Amino acid sequence: MLRIRLRRVGSKGQPSYRIVVADSRSPRDGRFIEKIGFYNPRTEPATVEFDEGRTLYWLSQGAKPSDAVDRMLGWSGTAERYKRLHAGEALDALVEEAAEANRSRLSQVSQRTRRDDLATKGVSKRAKAKTAKSEEAISAPAPAEEPVEEAEPAADPIEAAEAAE
Repeated sequence: MLRIRLRRVGSKGQPSYRIVVADSRSPRDGRFIEKIGFYNPRTEPATVEFDEGRTLYWLSQGAKPSDAVDRMLGWSGTAERYKRLHAGEALDALVEEAAEANRSRLSQVSQRTRRDDLATKGVSKRAKAKTAKSEEAISAPAPAEEPVEEAEPAADPIEAAEAAE
């Protein structure tokens, strides 16, 4: 059975996902048939983009979306367009409508990655207090230095050693 599901990519703590068509028996990050989109939860708001024509094709071939992908199909309007495809509308018109909707949605998305939630995640209260202290120390003015009197060097190191004894 074919599934449309997420395939995790990205480094540790910085996930992004490819939306792929894969056999239901293959592992999450394993073998897949075709990549049909991507999902980036780290942007504000989350970015979801599908190749609308291929998604509608695979849905019509009987591929079942996973729960997460099913929600994303609803967000992007693809689920509603799939119902209209079954009702008899032309595929080309639906794909063009999806491309226009995607262009307008992406123009509203800030591609800035969420960092504020990642910066404080897993940081203890002690570490936060230590950081605050170091920032205060940096911003505080440095104390004025007093001139140090230098001792006169001894003429002969042997005499200086005998005098110290």
